Amino acid sequence: MELQPNLLALLSSLHIFCLILIKTNAKVPAIIVFGDSSVDAGNNNFIPTVARSNFQPYGRDFLGGKATGRFSNGRIPTDFISEAFGIKEYVPAYLDPKNNISDFATGVSFASAATGYDNATSAVLGVIPLWKQLEYYKQYQKNLTAYLGETKAKESISESLHLMSIGTNDFLENYYTMPGRASQYTIQQYQTFLAGIAENFIRSLYGLGARKISLGGVPPMGCLPLERTTNFMEQNGCVASYNNVALEFNGKLQNITTKLNQELPGLKLFFSNPYHIMLHIIKKPELYGFESASVACCATGMFEMGYACSRGSMFSCSDASKFVFWDSFHPTEKTNSIVAKYVVEHVLAQLLE
Repeated sequence: MELQPNLLALLSSLHIFCLILIKTNAKVPAIIVFGDSSVDAGNNNFIPTVARSNFQPYGRDFLGGKATGRFSNGRIPTDFISEAFGIKEYVPAYLDPKNNISDFATGVSFASAATGYDNATSAVLGVIPLWKQLEYYKQYQKNLTAYLGETKAKESISESLHLMSIGTNDFLENYYTMPGRASQYTIQQYQTFLAGIAENFIRSLYGLGARKISLGGVPPMGCLPLERTTNFMEQNGCVASYNNVALEFNGKLQNITTKLNQELPGLKLFFSNPYHIMLHIIKKPELYGFESASVACCATGMFEMGYACSRGSMFSCSDASKFVFWDSFHPTEKTNSIVAKYVVEHVLAQLLE
């Protein structure tokens, strides 16, 4: 019997994934996460903001069908990455009081939905700015030292994988929506401004002992259902100008990666770019078993997220695994798993060498 190409690809992926599960068990003791709603595990549940998702139908396919504050129907990319590295099935939120340092010693998320590199972005909906996430990380290091002892804590920090996933909101929630930054900067200048913040943040992590860092790129943000819904001029296709900005900004992040790897001794900085795999899924959804890429599962699938997604949930799809997007801004668990697997196999597997 001849195997179909898709099945061969799946078997190959499973083989690589199994190798990763076996080999990385001791290499990476924890996954430490900074960023926005793409990787927020529920921190926004514990701050006063409307940027939340700790209610149905969010989380309906999560373990136990629980709405944890993840902006998806189930798990998010960092959960899958943690599992791929043989650590645990999901990365907990730092501000969740039911967790403590014994939970966080193997992984923690400081991420906050609706935040960005720019402090002005986090101010839009009153969420946790990136500088505050760094302060939480310093607090975490003190707790880890008390829990493991200084030598083991330092070793854990240097071996842990620090993941950054942030940037989309700076453009879509801030620059293109709010007055202010657009009057101060051209879009190219704003990208340079954000890239400078990203570089300084990585330098700060390095100064605190981090040596394995994944810098996440931004997705093809012009293809988010929210942007397509309002793109009347191009029959609800992807907004090409937004995608071009994403490509340009990712180029700047790639340059930072190259520069800092050359400059900082012992640093393993990886550029984890979701752009091309996401665009491939969106352009050829049927190859991945999806039926819809232009509208989302939740509510009408055109513009809802957060509370609007909940209010319109009676219109939601019955099977989220057939949709690329869960709400108008965020992927489904299935898409998250594909993107995470791609990043692990094509970028982070270098940690095994």
